[in-house]
Amino acid sequence: QVQVVESGGGLVQPGGSLRLSCAASVSGFSIYDMGWYRQAPGKQRELVAIITKGGTTTYGDSVKGRFTISRDNGKNTVYLQMNSLKPEDTAVYYCNAHYYLRDYWGQGTQVTVSS
Repeated sequence: QVQVVESGGGLVQPGGSLRLSCAASVSGFSIYDMGWYRQAPGKQRELVAIITKGGTTTYGDSVKGRFTISRDNGKNTVYLQMNSLKPEDTAVYYCNAHYYLRDYWGQGTQVTVSS
């Protein structure tokens, strides 16, 4: 059974940093495109960042220049380094593993940016 597990969320002050991790127990992790999405209360889920199996990265406009996605195929893990956090970054952050018709989601980790 595939498991996608996020960790690293929490409460941080504006301007601070957090690093999220996502461990995926999928066979052949390196062939999956991995992504981070977020959903704030009352809003639709939105793209934060994607890293393809080839290492190409894409970011949502609101996080460009502040967030960095990376992956370690040896550890079946993808990371999201979040810097210069703003209150509007507050949301539940979800990890996604995607390969053709295979699409797996984690349960999410809460990130709250507040003073």
